[in-house]
Amino acid sequence: MTAARDAELSLALTALRLRVARAAEAAGRDAGDIELLPVTKFFPASDVVALHRLGCSAFGESRDQEAAAKVEEVGGLVGNDPIRWHMVGRIQRNKARSVAQWAYAAHSVDSPKVIAALDRAAEEALDDGRRPAPLRVYLQVSLDGDEARGGVDVAATDRIDDLCGAVDSARGLEFVGLMAIPPLNADAGEAFARLERERDRVQRRFQQRLGLSAGMSGDLEEAVRHGSTCVRVGTALLGSRPLTSPEVVTPVTPSSQTPDSPELPESSPPEGSSQ
Repeated sequence: MTAARDAELSLALTALRLRVARAAEAAGRDAGDIELLPVTKFFPASDVVALHRLGCSAFGESRDQEAAAKVEEVGGLVGNDPIRWHMVGRIQRNKARSVAQWAYAAHSVDSPKVIAALDRAAEEALDDGRRPAPLRVYLQVSLDGDEARGGVDVAATDRIDDLCGAVDSARGLEFVGLMAIPPLNADAGEAFARLERERDRVQRRFQQRLGLSAGMSGDLEEAVRHGSTCVRVGTALLGSRPLTSPEVVTPVTPSSQTPDSPELPESSPPEGSSQ
């Protein structure tokens, strides 16, 4: 970790926190109700440690193999100061046991088989002391009905209700809300408004307050306007992701901190298929 990289991350984090605060103010919301989740996939553990020193206590990863190794490495660097790790990529059923070892929350759950596998793994980890609490789960919904990209069709309300109920009744899991990514080329405001309406519908069946995992580098303002409680940010904080090696990091640039910067979907098929 170089001093220059430290300074880049500090500057980018300050800018992001200001964006979230301004978005919350514009929406008449408390910025403290909105979690800023750095997505550190493909970036080295040193970036996580630097952001942790800057006050970040939670991080998102999308590939189980990379995440498990990074969790172990970061743990050796920060000691007993706890970090909450979030799985934001698609989860393969055969990775459920591993994910249950390191993840505080899973944002991309969308099938009964994955729910059952995560529940078994998390319950086992709870029983033998490897988890302090149930795995927090967001049900992913698809806002355009293209379930191949991840998520349950938002129009399939019966299935959504069944899956939410399955998560809520699982001893190893805690149902905490919904997650979605706007469809390609869609209007983000309209997409997040649809997600907000679905959350409000689902909320009527549950006592706990349900959150929304929504918004990335280019659209977080619209997500906050429509009730997001967790924005997942990669590019605007860490710069463009390396294509091959996590050791090569593209510096953050001013353009990467604007609302117009592109963000690769956390649950896009290429990422989820290679866990």
